[in-house]
Amino acid sequence: FIYFYRKGKPPRRHPPKKPSSNQTDPVGVYCRVRPLGAEDEECCIEVISSTTIQMHTPEGFKTNRNGEYKETQYSFKKVFGVSVSQMELFEHVAKPLVDDLIRGKNGLLFTYGVTGSGKTFTMTGSPGQGGLLPRSLDMIFNSIGPYQAKRYVFKTDEKNSIEIQTEVDALLERQRRDNNLSVPKTPSTRLKADPEIADMIKPEETSKSDGVDDDSSYSVFVSYVEIYNNYIYDLLEETQEDAIKPKPPQSKILREDQNHIMYVAGCLEVEVKSAEEAFQVFWRGQKKRKVANTRLNRESSRSHSVFIIKLAQAPLDADGDNVLQDKNQISVSQLCLVDLAGSERTGRTGAEGTRIREAGNINQSLLNLRTCIEILRENQMCGTNKMVPYRDSKITHLFKNYFDGEGKVRMVVCVNPKTDDYEETLLVMRFAEMTQEVEVARPVDRPICGFTPGRRHRNQAFKDELSRRLEERGGPIDPDMPPAANTLILSLPSLPSCELTDPHDDITLPRLIEALKNRQRIKQMLMKDYNKIGVCSHFTNMMKPVLQELDTSLISKDNFIQEQNGKLIEKDKIIQGNKAEIERLEKKTKMQEHKIDILQKTTKIFEDDKRSLQHELETREQRLQRELSEKRRMEQRMHGVISDTQFKWEKECERRVNALQLEMQNKLWVKDEKLKQLKAIVTESKTPGRPEPPPQHPQDPRPQRGDVIKTRGGGQAVQFTDIETLKQELTTCSVAVAMRAGSNLGPGLEHHAVTKRRKP
Repeated sequence: FIYFYRKGKPPRRHPPKKPSSNQTDPVGVYCRVRPLGAEDEECCIEVISSTTIQMHTPEGFKTNRNGEYKETQYSFKKVFGVSVSQMELFEHVAKPLVDDLIRGKNGLLFTYGVTGSGKTFTMTGSPGQGGLLPRSLDMIFNSIGPYQAKRYVFKTDEKNSIEIQTEVDALLERQRRDNNLSVPKTPSTRLKADPEIADMIKPEETSKSDGVDDDSSYSVFVSYVEIYNNYIYDLLEETQEDAIKPKPPQSKILREDQNHIMYVAGCLEVEVKSAEEAFQVFWRGQKKRKVANTRLNRESSRSHSVFIIKLAQAPLDADGDNVLQDKNQISVSQLCLVDLAGSERTGRTGAEGTRIREAGNINQSLLNLRTCIEILRENQMCGTNKMVPYRDSKITHLFKNYFDGEGKVRMVVCVNPKTDDYEETLLVMRFAEMTQEVEVARPVDRPICGFTPGRRHRNQAFKDELSRRLEERGGPIDPDMPPAANTLILSLPSLPSCELTDPHDDITLPRLIEALKNRQRIKQMLMKDYNKIGVCSHFTNMMKPVLQELDTSLISKDNFIQEQNGKLIEKDKIIQGNKAEIERLEKKTKMQEHKIDILQKTTKIFEDDKRSLQHELETREQRLQRELSEKRRMEQRMHGVISDTQFKWEKECERRVNALQLEMQNKLWVKDEKLKQLKAIVTESKTPGRPEPPPQHPQDPRPQRGDVIKTRGGGQAVQFTDIETLKQELTTCSVAVAMRAGSNLGPGLEHHAVTKRRKP
C-alpha cells in the first residue's frame, strides 16, 4: 500500500467475481467431413460411426519403421458426413448455444481446420444453404421478436456494459439521429439485399426457442472484428476514404471491464431489430475482411473473424407496461461466432512476401491456442497450477473468460478427406481430440426478479378489455367516472419497483406512499380540468340532429364505397397475381445476377492469375536467356583455360621426358664404364706367366671359389672358380641394369635376358 501511495496510484480493488458452479462440462468438439472435389481422387478419411472416424495413411506416407501403414481412429461428440445438411448441423451444434443466450448465458463457437476444409461455408453458408451464423440470428429474432424494446431504450457505453433509458428519452434520441441523417429514409432509397446473401434460410427451416421470458424486454447488438497479423481491426467502423492519401485502419486494444470480462475497446456495436438487418451488417463487414488467392484456396481467409451477438434483457415493471428503470436488473449475454483462419504450409500454398508473413502469424496464433489448451488440460488432469499464456495471442486473450467458466465452448473441426492434406489433418485431429478433455465450469443461472410473472399478458388483456367495453358501451367503464377520465388516469406515472423483505421496512413503504399520494394529486387535478369542460354539454345536445343527418349521408356513401371496394378487391386479386409473377421473375433475376457476379469474380481471378503467370513466364524467359549467355561465356572461358593448360602440360611432360632420358643415358654410361673396367681386370688376369694360386686346405677358414662372402660395406660378393662363369654373371648384371633403366638391349643381350633371367 505504501508503494502505491508513493507512486500516486491507489491500489486497485477488484469487484467480487460471479459465483461459479461446481459442475463442469467438457468442450464440445464436432467433426464435419467435406466432400471430395473430384470423384476419382484418393480419400484418406472414413466415417466409421456417428462419433468416430478413421484416418487411412495414403501411399508414400509410412509411419512405422517396418513400412506398414498405421490406421488411426478419432472420436468426437458427433461426426457429420459429407451428406449432412446445414440445418442438421445447426440443430446439434448452435441451437443449444442460442437457447442459452436467450436464458442469459454466454457461448463461444469457432470453426477450426486446414485451409480449404469448409470452415467459412460452415459458419456463413451460401444462398439457400445458410450456415450457423445466419440461422442463429434467425432463431434469436423469431424467439424475441414480439418482446423487443424500442430502439435506443437499451444503450451501450464504452465500458462493455448496457444502460437503460425511458421511452421518452429513446424517442428523443431517435428523432435526433434521424435529423442528423443527410438522406431521409424512404422506400425508394432503402438498400436492397445483396444477392449473395438473399434467401439464406428457407421458410420451413426456421427455428424458435422456448426459453423466452414474456415479462422481459429484449434488444440485440452486434459487432464484427478481425484479428490480422495479431492486430484487432473493427470491420464495421466507417472510415473516410481519401483517394489521394488513404488512411490505414486503426487497430483496437483489449481491455477488461469491471466484471473481469475481456472486450475490444472502441468497437462499434450496432443495434439491430431483425435477422435481415443483422445479417446485412455482417455482410457489410465481411466484404472488408482480408482474403487472398493461394494455390489451396482462391479466397483464403488471412485473418480470424469474430462476430459477437450481444443480447440485453430487462424485466418489465409491476404494471407490465414499461421496462424497469434499474440498471442492476439488466442481464447481458453474448454469443461469439469465430471463423479461424486455416493452418497452412507455405511450401504448398506457394506464398511469397506478405503471404509468408500472414501464414506465419496465422500458424503462430493457432500454435498459441494449442499451447493454452494443452496447459489447461495438464492443470486439470495432473493437478498442476501452470500459468496459461493467454496474452501471447489476441485470439486467446479475447476468449480467456470462456475457458475460465463464463460460458459454453464448442468447436467444429472441418476436414478435407483428400490425401494432400493428410499431414495437416493429422495434426488437427490430435489437437481436437486433446481439446475434448478440457473441462469448462458450467455458468450459473441468472437471478429472477421478485415481480409476479405474467405481467405483460395481464396488462395486454386489461387494455384489450378496456377497449372492448369502450367500443360496446360508448360510455364510461365506471358509472362514477367518464371514459375520457379513464383514459387520462391510464396515463398516470407508474409505481416504482418495490419488494418488501421486512414488515418494518422504513425505506420501501414511505417511498410507495409518496408515489401513491403523487398519483392521487395528479388524478384530482385531471378531474377538475374535466369538470370544467362540462359546460359544453348543452352545445352537444343541439348538435345531435345535425350529426344524425350527417350519419345518414355517411351511410349512403359507405354503401357506395363498399361497392367500389368489391371492385377493388377483384383488381387487387389481379394485382396480387401480377406481383407474384414479378416476385418470381425478380428472384430469378437475383439468381442470374448472383451467377453473373460469381462469374465476373472468377473471370477477374483468372485474369489476375493469367497476368501474374505471364509476368512470371517473361521473368523466367529473361532469366533463362541470361543463364544461356552466361553459359556460353563460361564455355568460351573454359575452352581457353583448357587449351592453355593442355599446352602447358605438354611442355612440362616433354621437359620431364627429356630430363629422364638424359638421366638414364648418364646411368648407362656409368654402367658401361664399370663394365669396361671389369672387363679390363678380367683380361689382365688371363695374361701368361702368372702362377696359379695354391689349393686351399679343407680346413682353411678362407672362403672358397663360388662361396658368398660379406664385404665391409655390408654387401655380398661371390667368388667364381673360372673366368667363363664370371663373364656370364657380368652379362646377366648388365641385362638387369639395362632393363631397370628402360633402355633398349642389344640382340645378344636380349636373347640372353630371355634364356638366363635371374634376380640381380
